[in-house]
Amino acid sequence: CIYILTLLGLYELLNIFTPRAGGGAPPPPPPHYNISITMAEKPRYSDEDLAEFKELILAKLDKAQREYDLLCATIRGNDNDTVDTSPTFKVLEEGASTLGREEAARLAERQRSFIKHLQAALVRIENKTYGVCRVTGQLIPKERLRAVPHATLSIDAKNDNGRK
Repeated sequence: CIYILTLLGLYELLNIFTPRAGGGAPPPPPPHYNISITMAEKPRYSDEDLAEFKELILAKLDKAQREYDLLCATIRGNDNDTVDTSPTFKVLEEGASTLGREEAARLAERQRSFIKHLQAALVRIENKTYGVCRVTGQLIPKERLRAVPHATLSIDAKNDNGRK
């Protein structure tokens, strides 16, 4: 990207804020200088690559949402009705049901977190920053992104982060 910046001279800025003796007209401003600054292109994946990753993420997001809905139904549901069984069995069954619901709640929370990460990855795709390591600024290898599409760290950065 090339940005054209117009720099105002210090003289011009001082004349704006300096009171004039005698109320005369201000002197003519100095000429403006246009300076072109070339910013280094940040690494990013092509639009075709981003479209491929978007399809992958949308498929994973759909599957994750369906699994999350099933887990939520498990938490809310009471599929094992023990009304007509013996009291001892009912107590044991209710304990197992409670443990099952607690496990489903933990899994649902993990799934909800996974969904949020996938949604954040979609935002990065729209911003065209998807696949760039947030530590090194370099591209994350496509193989890693295909395996973990919501990754924000390269393997090296993740390993360095784990050692600290």
